[in-house]
Amino acid sequence: MFHDRIEAGALLAAKLKKYKNDPGIVLAVPRGGVPVAYAVAKELGFPVEVIFTKKIGHPMNKEYAIGAASLTDYFVIPHENVTEEYIQQELLRIRSRLKEMYEKFMGDKEPENLKGKTVMVIDDGIATGNTVLGTVNVLRKSNPGKIIVGAPVASESAVQKISKEVDEVVVLMIPEEFYGVGAFYEDFVEVSDDEVLFYLDKLKAMRKVAG
Repeated sequence: MFHDRIEAGALLAAKLKKYKNDPGIVLAVPRGGVPVAYAVAKELGFPVEVIFTKKIGHPMNKEYAIGAASLTDYFVIPHENVTEEYIQQELLRIRSRLKEMYEKFMGDKEPENLKGKTVMVIDDGIATGNTVLGTVNVLRKSNPGKIIVGAPVASESAVQKISKEVDEVVVLMIPEEFYGVGAFYEDFVEVSDDEVLFYLDKLKAMRKVAG
């Protein structure tokens, strides 16, 4: 059981220290992954960005992910009854929302170039792994050197699924029975947009001092 996301992030950072000398970047899954990613980036001295990808849901069941989209790329697993027209409509809708998020959290900052870098995808927990997998497939198009997925807690099925697709999955706790991410935190209050900005600004200030 973790006290909160910051404590969990500090514990996760200790397991990721071996990558400290890599040219790396931490990508936080919003919003719950941001405090965890903050603790990891602070320890490793890496820049941090929020991941701007969203799953593309099936037309008959939006919760069922058939792919994922970022502002520049997308990845879709072909399904029967899913038309190209539907995918293009979803891309417009998703990218409009992602653009709003990007402007709110990153302002006019250009996204980091991921080519050749050790990219760490950090969340506060992973239940099914489907959304992370979609994100990984989109990130791969940027030609990173390595993709590492890190979380304080994850289901065993998610870890097995993601391990086949990335260079390493680092998880502190893989419970036999997984009841949802919040069950493994004493404090699992929803992270607000203001908190996301607080952690991003804090890291920015620290990197300025260090640089």
